[in-house]
Amino acid sequence: MAENREEILANFQGITAIEDVAEAIYHLEETNWDLLAAINRVMPQDGNSSAAPNNDTHDVEMIDDDISVITPKTHPPDREDSNQASTSSPNNSTTDLVELQVHYNNKIHEIKMSGSATVSDLKKRLEVVCGVPVCRQQISGLGGSRATSGAALASLGLARNAILRLKPADQLMADDEVADRLTMTYVLHVKHEEKDYTLKYPGTKTVREVKNDIYSLTDIPARHQVWTGWPTVTGLDDTVLAMVGLQLPQHELTVKRAASKQQKEYKRIIVESSDSDNSSVEEIEDTADGFTGEDDMFVDLVQSERLQPLMSDNVEDEALGCIEFAARFRARYGPNSPNFFEGTLHDAIKESCLKPAKERKLLGVYLHHEQSVLSNVFCAQLLGADAVLQTLSANFIVYGWDLTHPHNNNMLLTSIANALGPVASMTIRSIPVDRLPALLIIMRVRSNTEIYSVINGNVGVSELVGGLVEALERFGAQRDEDARLERERDARQRVKREQDEAYMRSLEADRAKEEIKKQQELERNQELERAESERLMEEAKKEAMRSVAASRVPPEPSEAARGVTRIRVRLPPPHHDCLERRFHEDDTLAAVLDFLASKGYPQENYKVISSWPRRDLTTESHSSTLKALKLCPQETVMLEER
Repeated sequence: MAENREEILANFQGITAIEDVAEAIYHLEETNWDLLAAINRVMPQDGNSSAAPNNDTHDVEMIDDDISVITPKTHPPDREDSNQASTSSPNNSTTDLVELQVHYNNKIHEIKMSGSATVSDLKKRLEVVCGVPVCRQQISGLGGSRATSGAALASLGLARNAILRLKPADQLMADDEVADRLTMTYVLHVKHEEKDYTLKYPGTKTVREVKNDIYSLTDIPARHQVWTGWPTVTGLDDTVLAMVGLQLPQHELTVKRAASKQQKEYKRIIVESSDSDNSSVEEIEDTADGFTGEDDMFVDLVQSERLQPLMSDNVEDEALGCIEFAARFRARYGPNSPNFFEGTLHDAIKESCLKPAKERKLLGVYLHHEQSVLSNVFCAQLLGADAVLQTLSANFIVYGWDLTHPHNNNMLLTSIANALGPVASMTIRSIPVDRLPALLIIMRVRSNTEIYSVINGNVGVSELVGGLVEALERFGAQRDEDARLERERDARQRVKREQDEAYMRSLEADRAKEEIKKQQELERNQELERAESERLMEEAKKEAMRSVAASRVPPEPSEAARGVTRIRVRLPPPHHDCLERRFHEDDTLAAVLDFLASKGYPQENYKVISSWPRRDLTTESHSSTLKALKLCPQETVMLEER
């Protein structure tokens, strides 16, 4: 069980709608993590509160199909018995004994145990006596949901010589299977005279609750109903539908009114007068049977006055109040009722009136009041009519609220004022109680959400349908107009959006072009800067080379000096100038080449050509003297680019 506790907890919260984990764990711990017993603990069935206290114990019994029968909690033992037990002598051990008769396998086993012994001790004793393992024991008559493993036998309120039935289980039902059955929806097809009813119930609904609902449909009190089609189950009325063994997907049932057991009898008594020949005949009705019908009528009236209100007093949360209203309305008036919106009024307005026009619906606000004599007729006959239900289901969001309690009344008026304004709140405030219940029809008109009409409770079905149809016609015309305006607005917005998108695309294209242009400009500038940098580096290199070459050039001799030769150099086109310098005859060719290099004409780029005979001097030995090269006393050479 330990490894499945999280799953049991999840199933328990899903079925019982208990959101507080601590509270859910508390109930499960109290029932030793028995899912069925825990559900029965927090979901008591209708009809038990009005029953007189007694010592009858409703149990968790096992029927032939191995299906648990869930029954409500039992009442505590009678106070008189408790007092007698407490006043008994402490030395009398018989008062502390629990005597049980266990029926098993067509045999009766008498078991006597101490009242302080637990249910677990009893099961171990039965394992020894009957040979049925504890894990397979299914016991009926032991105390229902209170019979947890740790519960003392004396606390179960068992009668003296209580009869228990023991049955071995062929296959235990898993907790997840129990949860699946309890969350299923069961369809009951009930036939009554010439009418057929198709009812849908959750698995947690008891048979007694179904019979009470049939009473509201057929006017046959539950105690006068004769049924055919229910499975044979011990404690049927207190059993939930999930554990009855109904046929799926639909179960066929028939109900009729029970014939009166006691017919009125008339006795004819003939009295003869001794002193007269005249005789009188009297017909006397048996009074013992004459008030059965009136007594039944009185009991039904008392039960009807004990109906659960549609909403608790002093509701704190509007959404929870609406959920409670919807559940209790359906429980009282049956499945033929509107599907009430479960949420706040603000959410209902958003769901109905504030959607796009083609998805918009009317909002119907049903205002209930328990003190109005029109409430039951309006709810059962008008709101339950097929034409009304179909109209509301197809075109309305229905919001329900009970105005009976002043606090709840003020809460709704505040919500109406916040959502629709003070005028709408005053409209509801001005409706007298004797004209309730009322159905407010709210629609969206020209961008305003307002009350279109109020249908009071003193109308018939035809008037109610007529009011709904009139509102639908007005709503349909307004919705079509709003839809047309929305389409035109959407078309304008679409054109504007397309224009904006085209402009953005054009802007993006211009930005891309500008980015490309900037990138190209940047690359060009970078190239120019690189070329300029290379040029400057080349110039610097050339300048360094010229400086080095100039430092190697020997000093120019004077014109009067002896052994001087004059070298004249013609520059290459487009230059028309000439370079001229004096050298000593003993100077080498390298001195001439260094001179030319110092002027920007290095031998790597230029050739020095002598005129006659024509020869390339740069190919000659640079260490040769000018005299040896016959460049004396003067010579003209030419520069040519390589």
